[in-house]
Amino acid sequence: AGGTAVWEETVEMIGLREHLLARAACGSAREAIASTYDKMEDYCREVRQYSVSPGNFAGGLTTIEEKSLGSYAKSGSKEIQGVIRVGEKPAIPGLWLLDSVPDPHFMQFGYTNPNDTEGLMDLLSVGCQVLIYTTGRGSCTGSPIAPTVKVTGNSRTFKKLEGDMDFDAGRVLSGSVSLHDAGTELLGLVTQVASGEQTKPERLGHKEYFIMYKHQNTPSLQAGCRV
Repeated sequence: AGGTAVWEETVEMIGLREHLLARAACGSAREAIASTYDKMEDYCREVRQYSVSPGNFAGGLTTIEEKSLGSYAKSGSKEIQGVIRVGEKPAIPGLWLLDSVPDPHFMQFGYTNPNDTEGLMDLLSVGCQVLIYTTGRGSCTGSPIAPTVKVTGNSRTFKKLEGDMDFDAGRVLSGSVSLHDAGTELLGLVTQVASGEQTKPERLGHKEYFIMYKHQNTPSLQAGCRV
């Protein structure tokens, strides 16, 4: 029993290897997380690119470490059951890490330029039914396959794009709502969406998608705790 959650952005978690390993639910999950992290670092060195952009700096970030902590925070605090690759399904309920990084040694067709719609499609490929998409400065993105709940931690962004944003998490920073209450409110919203209520992107007709060539030819990383 219980639900299943998946999060990705492994390239955006540089420097957090030990934090990720500490949350492994079992030995096989820890091994898979370590392998995924090391592969991610190798890939970044190979393409000489780390996942930080001019837009991140314009939005207030100053270092890659700051972005890493933000990406890691999205995963919450639950144990990580294991790792799945693009197109694989979680074996059991719980929290899973999605390895969305191409193999670094296979670059004949170039390398992916990570973008919002690619990340959403990766999550859809593993069976996610509701997407929770976080944006600081605003991103006009939706999905033709599953509802996308748009969350921003910047209340100014929410006010400017209220017709395209579903949830204002910036209220936690301003102190107008507690983190616990905001989480409960967001859970209620996701439940309503799962029951058929349309998200803002759906109402606006956003159906962006991007399918990028992504070669993953290592032995299966679908390793985790099993019952």
